[in-house]
Amino acid sequence: MTTLFNNIRVVLCQTSHPGNIGSTARAMKTMGLSRLYLVRPKHFPDAEANSLAVNAADLLETAVVTDTLEEALADCQFVIGVTGKERSLSQQVMTVREAAQEVKSVASHSEVALVFGTEMSGLNNAEADRCHVLATIPANPEYTSLNLAQAVQIMSYETRMAITTGELHYQEKPVDLATQEDLERFYEHMREVLEEIGYINPRAPKKLFERLRRLYGRTRLEKEEVNLLRGILTLTVNPKKHSKY
Repeated sequence: MTTLFNNIRVVLCQTSHPGNIGSTARAMKTMGLSRLYLVRPKHFPDAEANSLAVNAADLLETAVVTDTLEEALADCQFVIGVTGKERSLSQQVMTVREAAQEVKSVASHSEVALVFGTEMSGLNNAEADRCHVLATIPANPEYTSLNLAQAVQIMSYETRMAITTGELHYQEKPVDLATQEDLERFYEHMREVLEEIGYINPRAPKKLFERLRRLYGRTRLEKEEVNLLRGILTLTVNPKKHSKY
């Protein structure tokens, strides 16, 4: 998996605002991407970029700055241009989710580039021509404008989801579920209390208690939760006075 991420680079073309470079670095790092290429950035290095990168400033320190897009893509075997423009071009156009699946397939053995254009106009035709496929974010058709770093975040997220299949990076703590014996003791305790407070008539219980059993049965109670509920039942009959209140 690490190899796949290491074979993916993000290429920003002629970025105007250094803050967008820093925000891009942060967006990349949160998704496991680390290789940033900058084609003729207007301001770089820059304090604003470092500030907005937060803890991803190491990506700025290792960023590769080139004079041309050709240099940034020279050793790449697969190039995806991320764009929101409608184009009358012959390239295949797909959603970023579909493109991420292509990245997963190719990055296992080849270098992949995700190319983004300027903040104001996106990829120009010459830049788009150097991409093998174009990817687009299916945004609201009435307002498709996305900040550069936001677009990078979405593409990076879809790439990570494709590579990891959405697996969590931590293991959830196993739950100690209540045993059937625990539950039966709880139900018996609850029946006693409900009868004592008059909620259930022991001579005509109808189906009320069966409904309560089904209600709690659906929740898959944990052992600790059963103890908590039994504590409430105990204090329902014998309330405890708190001197602080």
